Amino acid sequence: MNLNPVVLIACIGLCLLIGFAGSAFTPQLGAEWYYSVLKKPSWNPPDWLFAPVWTVLFILMGVSLFLVIKDGLDKPGVVAALIVFFVQLYLNFAWSAVFFGLQSPFGGFLEIVALWLSIVLTIILFGVISTTAAYLLIPYLLWVSFASYLTFTIWNLNL
Repeated sequence: MNLNPVVLIACIGLCLLIGFAGSAFTPQLGAEWYYSVLKKPSWNPPDWLFAPVWTVLFILMGVSLFLVIKDGLDKPGVVAALIVFFVQLYLNFAWSAVFFGLQSPFGGFLEIVALWLSIVLTIILFGVISTTAAYLLIPYLLWVSFASYLTFTIWNLNL
């Protein structure tokens, strides 16, 4: 498969689009539940940090996706890897819907555990196809690991 820069841009754009869609559930400044009711740990990152971190992570995910599909869908393991990749992308979107949209820290924790597992599986499957593609997802796994602990802590603070 002869892929050009347009496909790379499309892969990055798709990941950014999913990220943007998930941000629709993010509370606006001053939203009562998130800013007044929900108890958060003192080490909760500042709001301004999330957008740049997620932007970089979604760009890395898009480049990783491109590296996996660039040699064609008929290469062994590519279709299975893509299925798992798109499952984790959906779970990424769904976390915002569950945690913020449904205002459910417990549901968010259950969901982020599934997300974390799907990222690990994506890294494993991508690694068979492209070591670079797998390595590009390591920062994402690290951030979601942190976010998992944060979500767990918020759930426990709000029992």
